[in-house]
Amino acid sequence: MAENKKDPGPSVKDDELYEKLRDEGNSKEKSARIANAAANSSRSDVGKSGGKSGSYEDWTVDELKERAKELDLSGYSDLKKDELIDKLRDH
Repeated sequence: MAENKKDPGPSVKDDELYEKLRDEGNSKEKSARIANAAANSSRSDVGKSGGKSGSYEDWTVDELKERAKELDLSGYSDLKKDELIDKLRDH
C-alpha cells in the first residue's frame, strides 16, 4: 500500500480495491462494502447482483425529480437533467 494511504483496518478485506474506490470519491462505508463483497466472491461478480433500476441517464427528468424528492434533496427543481443526475449521484 502507498505510504500516504491510511490503513482501512482489519474489517476491509481488499485494501487495494478499497483505496481505488476512495480515490474515486466513494464513501468509506460504500468502499468497504464493495471491497469486502469482492473479496468474498470475485470483483467481476460484485456488480452483477446490483439493483434493477437502470442508469439515471435512462430516467426522465420527472422521474429524477421524484427521486430527488424521495431523498429529501433541495434545490433540484430548476436543474437540467445532467445536473439532476450529478446531484443524485453526489447524495
